[in-house]
Amino acid sequence: MPRPAQDRPCWGGPAGVISSHLSCRWRSRWRISGRTVFVMAAHTGTRESASAPAGASARLWNPDLAAVPAERRSWGTYNYTALWVSMSVNIPTYMLASGMIAGGMDWRQALFTVFLGNLIVLVPMLLNAHAGARYGIPFPVFARGSFGVLGANVPAMLRALVACGWFGIQAWIGGEAVNVLLAALVPGWNHPWLCFFGFWLLNLAVIVRGIETVRWLQGVSAPLLVALGVAMLYWAYKHAGGFGPMLATPSKFRTFGEFFRFFVPSLTGVVAFWATVALNIPDFTRYARGQKEQMLGQALGLPTTMTFYAFIGISVTSATVVVFGQAVWDPVQVLSRLGNPWAVVVAMVGLLVATLNVNVAANVVSPSNDFSNLWPRRISFRMGGVITCLVGLLMQPWKLLASYGTYITGWLVGYSSFLGPLAGVLIADYYVLRKKIMLPEDLYQRGGFYEFSRGVNWRAVWALVAGILVALAGLAARPLAEPGHADWLRILAGVIARFYDYAWFVGFGVSFFVYLGLMRRGNPAPK
Repeated sequence: MPRPAQDRPCWGGPAGVISSHLSCRWRSRWRISGRTVFVMAAHTGTRESASAPAGASARLWNPDLAAVPAERRSWGTYNYTALWVSMSVNIPTYMLASGMIAGGMDWRQALFTVFLGNLIVLVPMLLNAHAGARYGIPFPVFARGSFGVLGANVPAMLRALVACGWFGIQAWIGGEAVNVLLAALVPGWNHPWLCFFGFWLLNLAVIVRGIETVRWLQGVSAPLLVALGVAMLYWAYKHAGGFGPMLATPSKFRTFGEFFRFFVPSLTGVVAFWATVALNIPDFTRYARGQKEQMLGQALGLPTTMTFYAFIGISVTSATVVVFGQAVWDPVQVLSRLGNPWAVVVAMVGLLVATLNVNVAANVVSPSNDFSNLWPRRISFRMGGVITCLVGLLMQPWKLLASYGTYITGWLVGYSSFLGPLAGVLIADYYVLRKKIMLPEDLYQRGGFYEFSRGVNWRAVWALVAGILVALAGLAARPLAEPGHADWLRILAGVIARFYDYAWFVGFGVSFFVYLGLMRRGNPAPK
């Protein structure tokens, strides 16, 4: 790696893990072959005066996409553990686990599914994190190594669209919370759509003004949601008559076969839950002091926090069966039934503050980078955030949260059909083909090592398409497995239909091996 020749730090320290990523400003100059080539400005909502690397194309570089020099990588184990605590403690985590209870699992089955799924997704996450920590590059630039300097827009856009969907989901949850809050203060109030658009506009205003406007909230978002979750757990414990009745609700599945048919898509949904960050994790590990720090921090933070907050969702949803006679999987609806209007107001305010922060921090950073990668000269980090808001609205999040079935098997499993194949191509290229060796300068140049065919590695694109098609073939085959078709067709369709339940895994495997096969006669790893 090249060494920095001179730097002028203004690093603000790790007071808030995400805030140090978003708000600290610094510049550093690198020397490669005697030339000053890199100047970096972190995401501040404003464009710093910066010069591009020598030979870099204006279409491939801007300060937000620049590599982070080694001397400015200051995140340690604590930072990454705290990052995952901050990102894992959120309402969709609660709803992921509560949806399994509503679908028929008992608390042990649901908790095991969440824990196992997070252990599985931790593997590709740590594998993709390596490039960010070694080379200091964000996800869109990392993807150029396998897809080409222009072809990387394909995985970047797929990843960005999923993040936009999550942005819309969080905005819808926030709108629900606003509606419940106002209903507690104004008798007869019930205008969920007005509240949704109001909360969506609040998110947009925060992004337009600059991410630093919520910096002071970032240190309290996770504690707020933890406190809210513990309060809900206490409410459930008190009203259900203790943990015994709360967790006594049996599984609705009478046989292992019935359970397994629900378990597989649920497990895929858990993997898909963080499959997005498993791809763009270099956006965060580019700030790591070393590989050990980021690996240990993530291993400590992700499975434990997800399992803990999932347990809250599982316990409270199990208690609603005892208290209300049915499983209520939406925490906003549970909080709206607290009875005491002031308790509802306090709970909703806490939920709003935390949801706003998590939405902006977790669902804007990565897609903003991805949209910026499309046209670095014209699309800044802030403009990318505005695009994220608009696309998130167009994805109609109210439909994605219509039921636990739509949320898990429709949304989570559905987009895993695209992200699994992406992970397969990236990991096959970086570990098997390139042996973890990249040429950082060429990632920002036209006509360099990663030019392939006019900027696109079509073999990576075809491998990606192959994985997606196989995963989605299961969805297309389901109608053919119904009665009314020939027996041989129903049997075949029934087997293929399972591909969708395993969408992330099937897509990953197909794209992994297809890519290696297509690249066997391709260009060698950099020396």
